[in-house]
Amino acid sequence: MTQERSECFINRELSWLEFNRRVLDEAVDAENPLLERLKFLCIVSSNLDEYFEVRVAALKQQIESKIVEPGPDGRSPAETFHEVSLRTQELVAFQYRTWAESIQPQLAESGIQFRRMADLQSEQLEWIDQFYFEQVASVLTPLGIDPAHPFPDLLNKSLNVIVEIGVGPIHKRETRLAIVQVPRILSRLVKVPAKEGGQQYVFLEEVIFRHLDNLFPGNKIIGHWCFRVTRNSELYIDEESAASMIKAVEKELFNRRKGAAVRLEVERGCPDEMRQKLIEFLKLTETDIYSIDGPLDPIPLMEVYGDDHPAKMKDEPFVAPVGKALLGQTDIFKVLREKDVLLHHPYETFSSVIQFIEQAADDPRVLAIKQTLYRSGSDDRIFDALTRAARQGKQVTVVVELKARFDENNNIKAARLLEKEGVHVLYGMVGYKIHSKMCMVVRRDDDRIRRYVHLATGNYNRTTARIYTDLSLFTAREALGDDVGSLFNLLTGICQFQPMKKLLVAPFSLHRRMVELVEAETKNAENGVPARIIAKMNALVDPVLIEALYRASQAGVEIQLIVRGVCCLRAGVPGLSERIEVRSIIGRFLEHSRIFYFENACRPKVYLGSADWMPRNFFSRIETVFPIDDGVLRDRIINEVLAIGLADNCKSRFLQPDGSYQRRAVTDQELPRASQKEFMRGALDDEMPVSLDTERGTQTPVKMIVRQSPGEK
Repeated sequence: MTQERSECFINRELSWLEFNRRVLDEAVDAENPLLERLKFLCIVSSNLDEYFEVRVAALKQQIESKIVEPGPDGRSPAETFHEVSLRTQELVAFQYRTWAESIQPQLAESGIQFRRMADLQSEQLEWIDQFYFEQVASVLTPLGIDPAHPFPDLLNKSLNVIVEIGVGPIHKRETRLAIVQVPRILSRLVKVPAKEGGQQYVFLEEVIFRHLDNLFPGNKIIGHWCFRVTRNSELYIDEESAASMIKAVEKELFNRRKGAAVRLEVERGCPDEMRQKLIEFLKLTETDIYSIDGPLDPIPLMEVYGDDHPAKMKDEPFVAPVGKALLGQTDIFKVLREKDVLLHHPYETFSSVIQFIEQAADDPRVLAIKQTLYRSGSDDRIFDALTRAARQGKQVTVVVELKARFDENNNIKAARLLEKEGVHVLYGMVGYKIHSKMCMVVRRDDDRIRRYVHLATGNYNRTTARIYTDLSLFTAREALGDDVGSLFNLLTGICQFQPMKKLLVAPFSLHRRMVELVEAETKNAENGVPARIIAKMNALVDPVLIEALYRASQAGVEIQLIVRGVCCLRAGVPGLSERIEVRSIIGRFLEHSRIFYFENACRPKVYLGSADWMPRNFFSRIETVFPIDDGVLRDRIINEVLAIGLADNCKSRFLQPDGSYQRRAVTDQELPRASQKEFMRGALDDEMPVSLDTERGTQTPVKMIVRQSPGEK
């Protein structure tokens, strides 16, 4: 690389903020139904919460530890934190302008109103008062602040009210402070009866404000202001010395609620003196404060999204069909003995994955089931199937990742439930998160004992499978069965990693092999052989692979990347990355699948897997990336999944050399292409790939992006 090395990388934290700006763009986009825009607005806040709990918390720890070593982009932790603060302030200000100037007024026009107490009629105020005394008053606990009562340890992300109180007679009144916690157990949105129709809401804190005199009788309420604290939520577990992993995680989950404060959100209008007191109480600085001109924590607004509203206010419902390969099939094992099966979620139903596990549980020929669970959710069908299989005497082994961030409680509950029913539950390998998505069924067939394998890019979670785009592979190929069996033995037993026939496994071989595949394309380009790389992932951070991609671009390799979130590579820089195009697709579904395509001199190689191109995935997790050896399925991924994604000109934003993202205008000569809509339509059609343009009434076949490979088994 001719440029300074630091100039070749985009800062990871700033790239993440750019991703959140793209999410916010969907809240602004008038082409989206109104309640979908509200949903995206709430997602921004949810994303920012996690960002501060983990990423910003880590930056602050580095600064406190006097770490000055710059990252790949040349910024020190302190410089990164300063830039993060500036850009987040801008992002949050724009988010709340979007709420106040666009979404809230349009909701009001549609009959969904958010009211202040001064706007309510007398009978509505009477209803509010009754609601307060019947449901709110008894769960409130005012907390005074004085020498005998220090500032309380407020829970992470809790909404609170700081109250300034005048105590004593007027001529010698003293000022005191108190905290009132807005109870989490009650709905934040209070739906008020409205004679004129429509839906009217007030926020729970407004109800509390109205009755502060009842909480502090005999005193004068001078002022009250909402605030919210975000805390460091990373888990710190010494796995080597932990006698019980499940107890160690539970202990850290308790500590998470009261980790060090990293962000303070305060209501706009809170006096400077009060802001300074909160800063002192929480041991923060002015840089950590975010002044909010609107409802603190808009995430509860999703309650409105879930209510009954006119259909036009949301996306049209989509019910995923059974994948064509499994349509009408009652014996999935028979199908897999004949061919591999690929499913594209959420466009093809995830129920087929659950039915695979259920059929294995009930089939008397099945001897064993082995499965990983990373984000298990609360899917009773999967748990019921596994426990049913164990009760029938089958050998059932489940590797549960207890440290799946913010899903730890769900996974602990799942582990205990499964253990109680006789399932053999393990927690993987010390020092590594188990991020692989795999299930293996061992069955005694007529001819021999055979392994049936499910490998995926997404979790065994029926809820997220409806809103995440992922790919599932079912196969009975012996080589993959051997590899998956060996990997499960590594996770559950005491053995050394053995070379795999097909699987690429982190932290053992995945990083090295991905670099080798990129370098092979580089050599092909240098030798005048067709060379191309297409990769789809959630994040691209690893500097070694980024530099390998730069060398490939300079050698003449055409590179197209679909990176939903963080991307530290600079695209389109002359002399460095002019042959690299990076796009991010943000739409109705969260793009989650990982696909890696290498031209390989007109003999394409296609891999799917659980791993993004990040150091943590390569070196701190157990990840699996698997080849697609069936030629028909490989062609489907190339000519359907990737081709339609690369043709998207409606929901794609393209990375610019400076790290920003821009949409490209659709010309008069182009048909509008929204990949997710095309996948939904295609899943219900008899033929695929095809692009349907309903407004123009045309059908345009998807352009094949590479030569078709033979459809061998």
